[in-house]
Amino acid sequence: MTSTRRAGVLGHPIAHSLSPALHRAAYQELGLDWDYRAFDVTEDRLPAFVAELDDDWAGLSLTMPLKVAAMPLVDFIEPMAKLVGAINTVVVQPVAGHRQLVGANTDVHGVVAALAEGGVERATSGVILGGGATATSALAALGRLGVTRPLVAVRNRARAGALMRAATKMGVEPRFVSLEDAPQAMAAAEAVVSTIPADAGALLGDMLGSVQPGAVLLDVVYEPLVTPLGAAWRGAGGVLVPGTRMLLHQALEQVRLMTGRAAPVTALEAVLAA
Repeated sequence: MTSTRRAGVLGHPIAHSLSPALHRAAYQELGLDWDYRAFDVTEDRLPAFVAELDDDWAGLSLTMPLKVAAMPLVDFIEPMAKLVGAINTVVVQPVAGHRQLVGANTDVHGVVAALAEGGVERATSGVILGGGATATSALAALGRLGVTRPLVAVRNRARAGALMRAATKMGVEPRFVSLEDAPQAMAAAEAVVSTIPADAGALLGDMLGSVQPGAVLLDVVYEPLVTPLGAAWRGAGGVLVPGTRMLLHQALEQVRLMTGRAAPVTALEAVLAA
């Protein structure tokens, strides 16, 4: 193993990712001569990519559609990731002469920390928009905050099977509505996490009326920084937390897992502010 270690973010598409800039900034601040790059990897190419990882690798960040596909390819899955049923982080650990791959999920941490920035540290009511892997992480995050019966708005409930299975393991009881019926529930919620594309959220923003004073929306989309839904929420008097805040906090946790050191918050903040 060399002193220059490698790491990277995998996904398809991946050119838009801010992860390389964030992780490189962290390495520079920590004085690490490490390399972090983006790799366009599809599900069918993922097994071959993972098989080539050696001890020079520190870890991987995973975006869609690889968060579920990578699970059978690692040696150990941390409890939260197993509960959620998705990993967004692979840590390469040298163990007894060979490398061990550990799967983790820092999205849950990212959602909890981002909502805390908006003022939500405990809640009893919450809404999740979307039913994919990130929505399942949001489900776990809201559960941590005390929401045991979140409302989940999806286009097609039949495609939310993984979320429902995860909910059973978490001991939470989600209620499902169509996306078109979400604005009414959003108006009464303390916290809302949107995992849907900006264009889909725009339709909900057009239907949004009043919201609870101080209610928080975390919109995981960060391009654009303020989506039409986010603008509508803020215009109705709610607190908007942009997706860059979740991105920041999940990246800080990834850096900690891969390097074993606390990530420099100010260095990563500077990247997002640029």
